[in-house]
Amino acid sequence: MAARCNFWLPKKKRFCSNVLLRDSQFCGNHTQRSDGQWVPCPIHPSHSVLEENLQSHLKRCPFFKQAQSLSIQPFYQEGINAGKEEEEEGGQNFSSEMKRNAVHGMTLFEFSQLINKIKSIHASICSDIGDSFKIPQACDIWTNRQVDRCSTIVLFRMCCLHFLFPLIFSSHFQTPSCCSFCRGLPFQEKHVMQQASILGNLEEFGVLKSCGDDAVSGPVKLEVSGVDDDVPAVVEFGAGRGYLTQVLADCYRIKKILLVERKSYKLKADRSLRQKESVTLERLRIDIEDLKLNAVESLQGVPYLAIGKHLCGPATDMTLRCCISKQCNQHNDAPSDSTCRLIGLAIATCCHHLCQWKHYINKPYMLDLGITKDDFNAMTWLTSWAVDADHGSDLCGTGSFDLQIREHEHVESDPSTYDVKNMVKNMKAVDRAVVGLMCKDIIDVGRFMWLKEHELECELVKYVPSNISPENRLLVARQKS
Repeated sequence: MAARCNFWLPKKKRFCSNVLLRDSQFCGNHTQRSDGQWVPCPIHPSHSVLEENLQSHLKRCPFFKQAQSLSIQPFYQEGINAGKEEEEEGGQNFSSEMKRNAVHGMTLFEFSQLINKIKSIHASICSDIGDSFKIPQACDIWTNRQVDRCSTIVLFRMCCLHFLFPLIFSSHFQTPSCCSFCRGLPFQEKHVMQQASILGNLEEFGVLKSCGDDAVSGPVKLEVSGVDDDVPAVVEFGAGRGYLTQVLADCYRIKKILLVERKSYKLKADRSLRQKESVTLERLRIDIEDLKLNAVESLQGVPYLAIGKHLCGPATDMTLRCCISKQCNQHNDAPSDSTCRLIGLAIATCCHHLCQWKHYINKPYMLDLGITKDDFNAMTWLTSWAVDADHGSDLCGTGSFDLQIREHEHVESDPSTYDVKNMVKNMKAVDRAVVGLMCKDIIDVGRFMWLKEHELECELVKYVPSNISPENRLLVARQKS
């Protein structure tokens, strides 16, 4: 019998049962790391290796084959949507720690001036962001928890296979119990409300068209309402498991579905979507940064609707470039039959603390507002404050705090020890949340203005109340008629 790892597991009160590594008393999970230099894997930075073993690791890295097959695809072009880097110092990304240290390294006066600048700019450009919580009638099949029986059973069985015990399935399961289980998940309803409101805003904006006469109340038909042939394809960016597209497919007639996601997920909606005979589904496992959309064969000459729910940080900027930049029309002044054509988009922005200056879509607009690269990096870190307070009520009207006065009060009491870090600790949670939301709005307004500059009709709205999600800004756009 092979020797087992000598690492003691205190919670399980036993030794690890994994096999030992050669010339070691521990398994691969519990062996102590060498003191050598560890570097991120250049193929996929999710893991690191010893620098001395890097070359041998590259030959057997599990991501190598995936990267190799992706690189030969016609729709792959490294960094095509990353943005310009001529102003950058080697294209460096700023981590959250670097941003935090930069903010804490400011003088009290500099920090106070930055907050006042944010308040002033927000008051001048962000007043038109209105509430637009729209639940369309076409989505009743989801909002009333009457999802198609077949889709529900598939999702239920996938959940049980992954989380519960696989032997409980039988042909005796009835649809109501499946629905109650799937809908009983605590996070499910809030996501359905967000997904429905995204589609409702697209319908309100004239991109989707509901056919009320086709609506059915029962959970039998796959299509409860539809749109005309102006929307034959839908591309979901940052698709994850694909449930936004699942709602869209259940509630509107769509011809083609293209899901773009760089990660692999379990419990995807793909299986349910593939059961729809009228829908063709394609999933691309690729980073949006590297996606040349016009080279995707299934989109050749096809107008499409672009959607994305909670596109984290720079993924929003990359998606906008992917859909609207000159890559879809590099060689012709007029679109050809093989050119993909954007007819509308809806992107729910998210995770602004991950935004990077080099990726941001509208740097000239920020500079015109007096926001420098350093200011932008500081603002992206401040956006994390947006979740500090209770979002049971609207915070947008509570930005009347005066940081300047508080600064002087503390400086007079202890000027030697009071710094920006202490000032931040002494700010009320609601004040921090307001500053964070202001920074998010300014970043999103820059994206909104970029869409307008590219001659699209667009809106920036709060698509759900903040108690459903504080990440509740939605960019909606369409081609001018």
